[in-house]
Amino acid sequence: MSSSRPYLVRAFNDWILDNHCTPHIVVDASIQGVQVPADHVANGQIVLNVSPSAVKALIIGDDALEFSARFGGVPMQVYIPLQAVMAIYARENGEGMVFGSEPGSPDPDGTARSTDSDREGKSEGERPSGRPSLKVVK
Repeated sequence: MSSSRPYLVRAFNDWILDNHCTPHIVVDASIQGVQVPADHVANGQIVLNVSPSAVKALIIGDDALEFSARFGGVPMQVYIPLQAVMAIYARENGEGMVFGSEPGSPDPDGTARSTDSDREGKSEGERPSGRPSLKVVK
């Protein structure tokens, strides 16, 4: 299946705007392909206001989020692969969503995360660390 992240980012952005709030996104600036103002990155992350009053030509596509904006008076084209969007929330009340990693999405080093089919034949205790697992309870 395709990633649900672009659909959720678009939906939360619309929901936040419909409720007269200001959408902000948290971006992992270390992901390959991210083009954001480096001067505003702190601890490998940047928080961006993506409201219509702050950006121009916002496009939330299936693979990336892009827009033009001014940072310190300097115009810049911003490009963010959607796998780098860590969260979207309303500035006024913090309502929104934090995203986890998705199976098959690349790690920051460019390698793909493992999926269930990658782990076939491995015992229950050999799953990669840091990834949640689900079990069927009957």
